[in-house]
Amino acid sequence: MIAALNTPRALIHWGAAEFDRSGLVFEHGTDNAMDEAAWLVLHALGIGYDQPDRDLDAVLDAVQSQRVLDLLKTRIETRKPAAYLLGEAWFAGLPFYVDERVLVPRSPIAELIGARFAPWIDPARVRRILDLCTGSGCIGIACARAFTGARVDLSDLSRDALAVAQANIGRHALQDRVSVVESDVFSALAGRRYDIIVSNPPYVPALEYRQLPDEFRHEPGEGLVAGTDGLDIVVQILKHAAGHLEADGILVAEVGHTQDRLVEIFPDVPFLWLEFDFGGEGVFLLDAGQLAASQAFFDREVLRRADESVNQREVTRK
Repeated sequence: MIAALNTPRALIHWGAAEFDRSGLVFEHGTDNAMDEAAWLVLHALGIGYDQPDRDLDAVLDAVQSQRVLDLLKTRIETRKPAAYLLGEAWFAGLPFYVDERVLVPRSPIAELIGARFAPWIDPARVRRILDLCTGSGCIGIACARAFTGARVDLSDLSRDALAVAQANIGRHALQDRVSVVESDVFSALAGRRYDIIVSNPPYVPALEYRQLPDEFRHEPGEGLVAGTDGLDIVVQILKHAAGHLEADGILVAEVGHTQDRLVEIFPDVPFLWLEFDFGGEGVFLLDAGQLAASQAFFDREVLRRADESVNQREVTRK
């Protein structure tokens, strides 16, 4: 096999065919077997993605071929997303360190960051940004690169996630403008106000999580699951966001396929559902005024969920 698979091109095609044959799932940075195989092969060989075509036909020695084959086989045998095997993922055109303490970056919010959230806010006046439920820190760090005059807080409940985020702050040399905050939603952010609050929180329903493909099992469950309908964290964010936004500030949050359920719960809240040129859905925007005007709806839903949780615990005890 090694004698036949002695060029990057041959290894990419072999890997793609084996990935398809093995039924791998591609939702962590690529969406097809060929791109996933190319990502692994080129990274393992230190070949850039903009390489001249002749580099794909360069003859490899047996050691190089075996190293790449081992990596491709590990992807098949473990079902680990490629980003974890490589310790790196790309988001908004930037590289980030990732491991199994954080989700693999893949949010369509990257497209909004590239546009500096225009036209919904004036980029020139943005001074403070919060990345809530930050994970690897990719969203907040990309915001810091897009808004060079802004200070950014990366907030998460997970200390493990914040350790990864801190490493990425160092990787991008942003220690002077970007900070991590250990916080359960807004609990440790009293008195802080922001021009932009952006969040990709957990939003997978518990039952659905148990049915996800193996690739998702390598990601931290607490970064994905949020109650029976997936909206426990989002509802908390909605309840408290107005108190942490400047008068003209905006909240941008991703809820994915739980969008319909959120609209069902809050039919009178004027969510703006954003559209993306490069794919993705389930991201809403609300400004500070809209959040404040809807406060009673959010308060009522938080109380309802609290009562429901108490009732469930009582049933369990009986």
